[in-house]
Amino acid sequence: MDLVVINLIDGLVTGLLLFLLSSGLTLIFSMMGVLNFAHASFYMLGAYFAYQISLYVGFWPGLIIAPVLVGVLGALVERYGLRRVHQYGHVPELIFTFGLALLIEEIVQFFWGKNIVPFEEPAALQFALFNIGGNAVPAYKVFMIFVAIAIFLGLLYVLTKTRVGMIIQAALSYPKTVEALGHNVPLIFMGVFGVGTALAGVAGVIAGPVLGTFPGMAFLLGSIVFVTIVIGGLGSLFGALVASLLIGWLTTFAATYNFEFASILTAFGMERPEDLSESYLRDLWVLTLPQIGPILPYLLMVLILVVRPYGLFGKRDA
Repeated sequence: MDLVVINLIDGLVTGLLLFLLSSGLTLIFSMMGVLNFAHASFYMLGAYFAYQISLYVGFWPGLIIAPVLVGVLGALVERYGLRRVHQYGHVPELIFTFGLALLIEEIVQFFWGKNIVPFEEPAALQFALFNIGGNAVPAYKVFMIFVAIAIFLGLLYVLTKTRVGMIIQAALSYPKTVEALGHNVPLIFMGVFGVGTALAGVAGVIAGPVLGTFPGMAFLLGSIVFVTIVIGGLGSLFGALVASLLIGWLTTFAATYNFEFASILTAFGMERPEDLSESYLRDLWVLTLPQIGPILPYLLMVLILVVRPYGLFGKRDA
């Protein structure tokens, strides 16, 4: 039971971290219809900016300043880069964002090198908040959970209860009407893109001390973020949250329990051959659940697309 609780906490941390990344991406896609391949690169920039700031003024100012810098950079990218190629269709957008991701990675390696940098959590949170069955739960993980929940509630409130949120939602479906009412739709697009990249920056700041801050960190999470928003439904903020939690718990539990697929084959009445090299199922006899854990989110995505092609909470095309 203790192991289950620990896995629930670890999966919650992983899932909420994915949500911070996927929420920004799904906001950008909702408004602009752009799948930003460079989104995870802004996550990486958030970690590196916070690391550099922490060298001078500490972790806490970096937590505030780094996402702002990333958001401003994202807004400038939209204004002077993406907006110019947006009119030519989705393929130029994808090429632009893919090239931007490569460029950001090279810039990071140029300034900070290819090795991991010593970005650590603040000293005030370097202790175990409580223990479960002899397993310590760090205070920093609980801090990550509260930050992610606060951001989700803040986004939900802004999008559903404020005038700005109403204008943003209206601009999603009726940009021409919103523009006719006197609102600057391109400015709204730039703001949403900036906020989306800032959310990725927040994820980078709080994840950097735990997952490591190095040039390949964007690549590690880049593909799984797209899987998350596909499962949740493109453009659905609540879907991004549900999908992130599903993936977080799925991968965490899969990595913990050393389940062997040989037991399934045995349950179906099959006998383990003495010489596995002669069996056409030789790979399944030695396969364990932790080995396939990293591909489980992709298998879940395939299953969801078969049952609901528009995702768990996506809207069916008219």
